[in-house]
Amino acid sequence: MENEEKFGSSVSVLTAGRDRHYSLGLASALAVAGVKFDFIASDELESEQLRMLPRVNFRNLRGDQGTDASLLRKMSRVLVYYFRLLAYAMMSRPKVFHILWNNKFELFDRTLLMVFYKLLGKKIAFTAHNVNAGKRDGSDSALNRASLRFQYRLCDRIFVHTNKMKEELILEFGVREDKIVMIPFGINNAVPATSLTIDEARKKLGLRPDNKVILFFGNIAPYKGLEFLVEAFSMISKEDPATRLVIAGRPKGPKSYWKKIQQTISHSNLDDRVSKKIEYISDDEIEIYFKAADVLVLPYVSIFQSGVLFLAYGFGLPVIATDVGSLKEEIVEGKTGFVCEPKNPRALLLSIQNYFQSDLYRELNLRRCEIQNFAKARCSWDEVGAITVRIYSELLHKEKRLDAFFKKGENNEALGLDSHSSI
Repeated sequence: MENEEKFGSSVSVLTAGRDRHYSLGLASALAVAGVKFDFIASDELESEQLRMLPRVNFRNLRGDQGTDASLLRKMSRVLVYYFRLLAYAMMSRPKVFHILWNNKFELFDRTLLMVFYKLLGKKIAFTAHNVNAGKRDGSDSALNRASLRFQYRLCDRIFVHTNKMKEELILEFGVREDKIVMIPFGINNAVPATSLTIDEARKKLGLRPDNKVILFFGNIAPYKGLEFLVEAFSMISKEDPATRLVIAGRPKGPKSYWKKIQQTISHSNLDDRVSKKIEYISDDEIEIYFKAADVLVLPYVSIFQSGVLFLAYGFGLPVIATDVGSLKEEIVEGKTGFVCEPKNPRALLLSIQNYFQSDLYRELNLRRCEIQNFAKARCSWDEVGAITVRIYSELLHKEKRLDAFFKKGENNEALGLDSHSSI
């Protein structure tokens, strides 16, 4: 294929062994586009389908990342991985390193590891899923911002998913606009979708067919604003006892955050109306939650973009989200969901009530296909792949021009000429 001939083995995708959904989605898109590349992965990203593709050199440098290992075992695994990564960088052919995520030690990755890559002559493309996660999580610091600024400065191209992310890179980190590339957030196609019906999914979760089911899905962290949804739900359940809230995900961040939410649920006598699965939800289980639900609610207080929103769209599930980051840009009011004010349980309550009284809810079985088609058109991996390939081509072309320039200089020196001389 044309792109295979153009790139050869000039690209390496560095995943940090995480984010299975995005990493495998991008890898598949690049493979379909005909790019031959190294895919630096882990046990978590093992994919027989990806390994079978002739243009993908699947390299599992990260190995096991299981959380049940001892602290000593975890430390040794990380150190071995970094050793393998450094050795790979020194000996590998790829000229372009595309970093999807930093590794375990963020400060090291943003500074010394970036310098190491640049000294090896690598061109760096970086996907900034979060421009400054510390700011979002309430853990920002001068050191965090300085290390981010350093990494962004050494990048040759930075991929972002929204205009607000682009603005933050420019205004807060001094990134040149010509280094920033807007790219869609590819819809999650790594989660299995079977013939499981809505009634079957609800039965698995102990829900009735006549329940109105609200879903909160993903990591449970302060920036997700789950406490506002619980407060809104306590008001809803008094008016409509058939409404149910499903919380599926694992706590992340301060342990006190989830503990306080649990206490609120109990003190509000909501235990029999709130279904909780407080742990990591495997890909094989995700379908159950999104098929059992009538709506996904994202009560976030701070975020740029949400992969969970696009996951819901992939199942044709409407979304109610707060107006933070760029979530509003991804929701068509009354067609794919509703938007409300953040940190306001009353506003969230009204949006949920509005949804259950809308044609979108009454005609949900018909509307699901429309939502899926909307997502496919807006978040196509084909478009992600095409934009990414173009950036790889630009970086490699730039590299070839530099090589040609220095070769010309060497030839001129051999002839006793200055590198800027002409014959």
